Amino acid sequence: MNPYIEILRPGNALMGAISIILIAIIDKTISIPIVLAMIAVFFETAAGNVINDYFDYNIDLVNKPERPIPSGRISLKNGRNYAYLLFLAGTICGFLISYLTGNWIPFAIVLIADVVLYLYAYKLKATPLIGNLAVGFMTGFGFVFGGFTINNPDIVMTSIFLGFFAFVMTTAREIIKDIEDVEGDKKDGARTLPILIGKKTPAILATVLIIIDCALCPLLYIYHIFGVLYLVVIAIAVIIFLYSAILIMKSQEESVAHKSSKLLKIGMLIAFLSFALGSFF
Repeated sequence: MNPYIEILRPGNALMGAISIILIAIIDKTISIPIVLAMIAVFFETAAGNVINDYFDYNIDLVNKPERPIPSGRISLKNGRNYAYLLFLAGTICGFLISYLTGNWIPFAIVLIADVVLYLYAYKLKATPLIGNLAVGFMTGFGFVFGGFTINNPDIVMTSIFLGFFAFVMTTAREIIKDIEDVEGDKKDGARTLPILIGKKTPAILATVLIIIDCALCPLLYIYHIFGVLYLVVIAIAVIIFLYSAILIMKSQEESVAHKSSKLLKIGMLIAFLSFALGSFF
């Protein structure tokens, strides 16, 4: 694969656009601003991946030497400039959305994303809990970005609720991933929450966040945002979420944390499916 495509982690970047696609499905609409929003999220996610590899150069020389920058297929300078170009492309898309809709909030959201993604790679990733919150924030922000791109008041409120859901669950998963990666992170000199205070308290915190999200799920049906099919499908996701929480509370071993994290990812994909189905039935 071409190193300039590989470093984008295109599958990961495409996954980032799911939030926009879901909001478009919920509103049952497609438009040039929506398409631009998908492209903007792709560019911003890709830019975050590239700038992350730039700042992780020394770590990746040891842990992931096959990646484009440490392997020498992309120079450090070119990697940095490539990230800047991607950030610029995402920002231009945000500007065009706001210009076409007359609503400058999407442009502001892209500018905030630029700052958060850069700071995450530069400093926040190594900051206990703040790094986890930053990842959760950016995941939830995608839904809000989609809502304000459409700029329908009802859709904006729905996007904020879905964004909060994604923020809380993603933060929980990031904390569990830190529990899973304790040994490797210690070797890298990282200062994650499990390294600083042990694994049990972060496991409790992740469980509390999971329970909060599960408790909020029925509200989207109660307030007639989604139909009855949402309730059926989200129930499956909730069962998976709670089982994941039970696993991590019972044991904080690496293999258990890996399984719990994987289950949360599966549960979130099912939850996203429930959002789409619930908007029709």
